Amino acid sequence: MGDASNSMFPPSPAEAGRWAVDDSDPENQRRGVLLIGNSGFGGEPVYVNLYRLYIEENSDPVVKATAIQALARHARAEDAVIIANQLESKNEQIRIAAAKGLQRIHNPKIADVIWKKLIQEDETPAVRVELAIALGQYSTRDSFEALCSSLDDRELAVNLASADSLRLITGADFGLEPGLWRSWADANPKALRQDVPYYYPTYERQLGTLDYLMFWAIPTFEQPGVPAGMREIAPADGAPQSEFGNLGEKG
Repeated sequence: MGDASNSMFPPSPAEAGRWAVDDSDPENQRRGVLLIGNSGFGGEPVYVNLYRLYIEENSDPVVKATAIQALARHARAEDAVIIANQLESKNEQIRIAAAKGLQRIHNPKIADVIWKKLIQEDETPAVRVELAIALGQYSTRDSFEALCSSLDDRELAVNLASADSLRLITGADFGLEPGLWRSWADANPKALRQDVPYYYPTYERQLGTLDYLMFWAIPTFEQPGVPAGMREIAPADGAPQSEFGNLGEKG
């Protein structure tokens, strides 16, 4: 009933704006930033600057993670640096948000930050999975080697994400065998693609009965897209070439 009420009487933009700047209540800030970031006007400069401010200065990890998520939706290529800095946070939720955010922004200046963090042994699997997906944008030998190293990770999810990104940046497929990948790359001087058909992942699920009962607010899902700062390269079949193309989180 609460969901139904919120769908029928959603907060107004003015109310969301008041929540977003409510210094006395982090939960209000989180809700406000989330609502604005997911809105059609969330890319206005005043709001983008608010996201940046909260990423750099807000002390609440949930608010900061939400601001990262919002900025990633509306960012320019240079914002990748701000988000990449949060990979050093002590809070895992912030690092996961940063890794996911970097999937939506293409900036070669932070490619080294991503692959170095990917192979960091004390990083959590949840963060490494998202970093491996983000690294699928960067067709460099360093990225290639880091992804090959991650094929030996003890977490299968990291292995699969790394293999998926290797397929994107090479067009080849040697599964989870790092030795085969490296041998092939050494023998092939043009192993790495110049143009990578990368699409950031999004979340989609099958609609249930309750979704249809709330006919005035049937959920719609964001489609995979090309990161900010990256030129779109259409795959041969017109579809994203990624096993992770339908994974991720909306909002």
